Amino acid sequence: MEISDQTLSQKVEKARQDLDAHVRDIVQWHFSPETGCPFWLEFAGGLDFDPCKEIGGYGDLKALGHFQDEWLRGGPVRRWVPGALADKPVYVFETGGSTGVPKYRINIHDFQTDYEMFSKHLSEEGFPRGSDWLMLGPTGPRRLRLAIEYLAQIRGGMCFLVDLDPRWVNKLIGHGKLQEMDTYRAHVIDQALTILRANNSIRCIFTTPRLLEALCEKISLEKVGIAGIFCGGTEMNAQFHRFAREELAPGVDFVPTYGNTLMGLAYSKPFDPADHYAIVYYPPCPRAVIELVHPADPDKPVDYSETGRVMLTTLTKEFFMPRFLERDEAERAEPIQSYPWDGVRNLRLLSELQESVVVGVY
Repeated sequence: MEISDQTLSQKVEKARQDLDAHVRDIVQWHFSPETGCPFWLEFAGGLDFDPCKEIGGYGDLKALGHFQDEWLRGGPVRRWVPGALADKPVYVFETGGSTGVPKYRINIHDFQTDYEMFSKHLSEEGFPRGSDWLMLGPTGPRRLRLAIEYLAQIRGGMCFLVDLDPRWVNKLIGHGKLQEMDTYRAHVIDQALTILRANNSIRCIFTTPRLLEALCEKISLEKVGIAGIFCGGTEMNAQFHRFAREELAPGVDFVPTYGNTLMGLAYSKPFDPADHYAIVYYPPCPRAVIELVHPADPDKPVDYSETGRVMLTTLTKEFFMPRFLERDEAERAEPIQSYPWDGVRNLRLLSELQESVVVGVY
């Protein structure tokens, strides 16, 4: 084994140890009467073991089963606020909700912590400090709107925003009103163009793949001074990645991300032509862990390079969500020097959902 391999192996082992220690701390926090939230304290009352004593690391979280989607739909939302943080101002963010009641996640400082960490991975050339941002994405009750604004602020800039309701777009698509959907998208892009033309201080953009394509049909981002594009959305495959770098915005720093309200956001592996434009994401371990599992047997992980369903575990003092089965799939990617834990390659909607899920502006 070469020295570099030994170093990576050591980093992987250290990351595993750190994760197990972090799991112990988070379980102690959420299941202790002095600090825990009402939901997990009530949940513990139905168990035949004490999580604080029996859960010693990440692998032991199996004893809690899988976190259920419906637990986050509806109230009382305060049941998720940890007792130790009950006197803090609380944000409520929504995710989903195209049909029925959306899922809620409480936040106090998590979104700020996540984006402070992410900011350290942005280049100074593509995302120069002191530059202003345009947030061309979903607004309203979503975490993303405040998170991008905070990202701009901690990098010394201001953030300009558009009005965008993706649920309305999804309804239009669901009812077959494609012309109305196109009109709404044009309205969103027109807002962005107005902002860009009126504010030449904007150097950075956050947007989704579909909106990036629509924007670049109207304007050259490089010519109006955009240096960096921060782009998020599961519908971002290798083909779009190449298209964005070579045709939509050549010469502009392009940073893809995978994130959501429940996890925070993952880091993308630095661009390497040897990857043939495949996008590899690494979660912000130990605050969040992604494991790829067999769809028919979610207790069984897949091997490296095999396709599996995304199982997400979120581990912060504000929010504990063990082993939640997402609606995405990907190939399992090996650890790298920068991120010595498992990643995901070619993230996409689960195969069985690709015909039924409305993607809309994403």
